[in-house]
Order: sequence, then C-alpha cells, then structure tokens
Amino acid sequence: MVLAGIFGFLLFVLLIVVDWYQFTKLHPLSAQYGCGIAQRKTPLHNCKPAAIQQRFNEQGFLLLPHGAARWVDEPPLITIRPYYHLFTMRFRTAWPLKGSIAVHSSQDALELRLTKRIPWSSAIITMAWLGLVVFGTCAFLIMFGVDGGFQSAGGTLMAVGIGGLGVLVFGFGLIMISLAYRLEDSRLMQVYQELQEALEERNQVSSGSAQEGLSE
Repeated sequence: MVLAGIFGFLLFVLLIVVDWYQFTKLHPLSAQYGCGIAQRKTPLHNCKPAAIQQRFNEQGFLLLPHGAARWVDEPPLITIRPYYHLFTMRFRTAWPLKGSIAVHSSQDALELRLTKRIPWSSAIITMAWLGLVVFGTCAFLIMFGVDGGFQSAGGTLMAVGIGGLGVLVFGFGLIMISLAYRLEDSRLMQVYQELQEALEERNQVSSGSAQEGLSE
C-alpha cells in the first residue's frame, strides 16, 4: 500500500513536470498547448502575413526583450511567452501564462487573436482545490446537521466557525489566484506589446524601402 502511494505520488509529479515542459516549449506541436482562459483581438493595418513571417528567422523564432515568439505556418499562428529562467530572483507563480496568436487577414487589416493559456496541471489542480474546499465545507455542515449538531448552542457555534473557515480559505485562494494572474498577465502583455512593435517596425521598414525603390 505504501509502495502504491509512493508510485502514485511520483507519477503525479512526473505528469506535472511533463505538462510544464510541454507548456514552456515553443515548437509547433505545443503551439496551442495549454488551457485557454482569456482572449484579445488586435488589428494591424496595412500589414500582410508574408511581411510578418519575414520578421522571424529561418527557424521561425523572434527574440524579444522580455520573451520569445515562434511562427507556425499551418495554420498561421504565433506563440509567445515570457522568458523562463531556472535560477532567477524574479518571482514566479504556479500559474504562468503564454499566448497563442491566430493570424486572420481581411481586406482592410490583419487581425491578431491572442489566446492566453496556462498549464493544464495548474488549471486542474486549482479547480480541484477550490472544489474540494467548497464541497468539503458543505458536506461537513450537512452531515453535522443530520447528526443533530445544530441542536445545541455550542454545536451551532462550531459549525459557524468551520463554515467561516471554509469561506476564508476559499476567499484567500481566489485572492491569491487573482494576484498571480495580474502579475503573469502583465508579463505576457509586455511581450505581446513588444511583438506588435517588432511587426509594425518591420512593416514600416518594408514600406519605406518599397517607396524608395518606386521613386528611383
């Protein structure tokens, strides 16, 4: 029984490590890997997908000041993520974000559709943890009431205390997740802004070169 528990724990840790490894990579197979939690659309005027693709190197990478981007041909997609360092003084949370950007072209503009993603293990463990707090607190109060715990003042006071503790733990969890999301989102959006500036800069340079060639 103990060996089974140890094996289960090691397998659980291994799944988390593999999930995070797959999440942090920028190769095409993991371009859309992760749990999508939010979306954002940004138009790029007077820009074509071919001009965007030229901004990336032969391997499809584009290094940015605070992150990296990867171009995927089919479907037209860009993956971005902040830099992840193994040993750093920069605080990391258990809910890192990366973005998969679908590239949609129209007659007037090119639209970037950003999907923010977190590791599947982070999403599943977070939902399981919050669900366990809610379910455990409610189940205890129901069973406590069925056993007649509310018939005395002391029992009622204890039930209120345990219920309040469950609400406190649930609220603390939501606050921690909210703060972590704001921190990681600011890092991701910084990389997203740098990507837009790099693409627009490339497009302006290409347009200027074309106009100079026509004038000559």
